[in-house]
Amino acid sequence: MRVELDEPKCVAAGQCVMAAPDVFDQRDEDGVAVVLEEHPAAELLDGVREAVAVCPAAAIRLAEL
Repeated sequence: MRVELDEPKCVAAGQCVMAAPDVFDQRDEDGVAVVLEEHPAAELLDGVREAVAVCPAAAIRLAEL
């Protein structure tokens, strides 16, 4: 699985960081999300799926390889 972030759509809400802190972070200057682990380990996927579901801008996708 690969995490995809549509950075221009991000509204810097931080929901992804709260759902999956090992996979997402936010830039200090504007709060926009960044992906720390593009290919997260299996044990992190539930958090990533939650991040996809709670993102208010629908800026995150989990793609199958």
